[in-house]
Amino acid sequence: MTSSSRLTGSVTQFDSRRGLGEITDDSGQVWPFHCAVIADGSRMISVGQSVSFTTAFHVVRDEAFDIQPQ
Repeated sequence: MTSSSRLTGSVTQFDSRRGLGEITDDSGQVWPFHCAVIADGSRMISVGQSVSFTTAFHVVRDEAFDIQPQ
């Protein structure tokens, strides 16, 4: 599923060493992400941070992209 509209949710997991995390959107769906898609370029984000994001297919699954802290 690719979303052209922005979704909202919060970061529910993030491993800063590996750069991998998950966002749970407001409907309860979980979206994996890589730190390179955090919009501010920091590659760091805190668990619990509210975010908005888009989704797109990447390699083998749908993932969160253009993650913007709220």
